[in-house]
Amino acid sequence: MPDLEQNKKSVVGFYELAFNAKKPEEAVEAYIGSEYIQHNPQAPDGPEAFIGFVRAFPEAHVDIRRVFADGDIVVTHSLLKFAPDDGGTVAADFFRLDADGKIVEHWDVLQPYPEESANAHPMF
Repeated sequence: MPDLEQNKKSVVGFYELAFNAKKPEEAVEAYIGSEYIQHNPQAPDGPEAFIGFVRAFPEAHVDIRRVFADGDIVVTHSLLKFAPDDGGTVAADFFRLDADGKIVEHWDVLQPYPEESANAHPMF
């Protein structure tokens, strides 16, 4: 049975180390399993592609607002900024972890942070 709290800590640690501490190689070493399957159609599979993505956006920062876990899946609800003056992208990232608690698969749903809204409900 998966350790849900540890899986959540692993996913948060992975993103914090990669994006906010600017250490994607260390994040991959610590948190990625024997494979890294990517479902974003704009990103190739593999940890090297993830490292390349993070390195391509040196000012990127992720602000994780919520974390959920169910079985071997962890979901984060975050605000991702690629530059300090960027309005941001709201991201729902889904990670599958293996039996050893390593990240092996990723999906995401992305939405530009809206400048206006038809309602008074915030994104977070």
